[in-house]
Amino acid sequence: MVTHQKQKRVRLSECASLIWNGDLLLFRGSGLLARLIGTAGRSPYTHAARAIWWGDTLFCCEVRELKGGRAVTLASQVRKFPGRIDVFATNPDNRWAEYDRHGAIQHMLQLTGCDYGYRGLLEAALLHVPLWRVFMRPTTDDSHVVKRPPFCSEACAMADRIGGHVDPVPHLADRITEPADLARSSFYRYRFTLRGV
Repeated sequence: MVTHQKQKRVRLSECASLIWNGDLLLFRGSGLLARLIGTAGRSPYTHAARAIWWGDTLFCCEVRELKGGRAVTLASQVRKFPGRIDVFATNPDNRWAEYDRHGAIQHMLQLTGCDYGYRGLLEAALLHVPLWRVFMRPTTDDSHVVKRPPFCSEACAMADRIGGHVDPVPHLADRITEPADLARSSFYRYRFTLRGV
């Protein structure tokens, strides 16, 4: 997890060329709903997306609530959320030689235009309710892929597992993977925080 003291805050214009195709973007939220999500996941992160180069333009490819799957310029998101987007290297030091970065990117791009997975988000959230946890255990098996729209972090995990052939959170099913789970995975490594354009 990235603490405030360890943050390296840079402008997008200073570091865009250092952002790799397929890097993970984790957003720190603000407001009551974001605080609830962050508290439940024991993390400041409330949203996950991917940095994807399209020609000379860097995009944020995501599945976002009220929007669904989409690709928007990363600069537009940095303007909207300055200092709240952390960039994480995907497959740092190429430790997973079998990882197919191109396949993961293509899988993420195929999600543009999909609906947002509210049902999946609710299922993941229910795992944090004390009484509910007695009756419902976290799913660790990805073999039972549910045919429903994903939510943000589920989409990112699916892209790496299905398209990239590496499960970034191997002991947790994609459909209940939260942004905090991605932040704790050794498959990603914090690089810097985008403080502005």
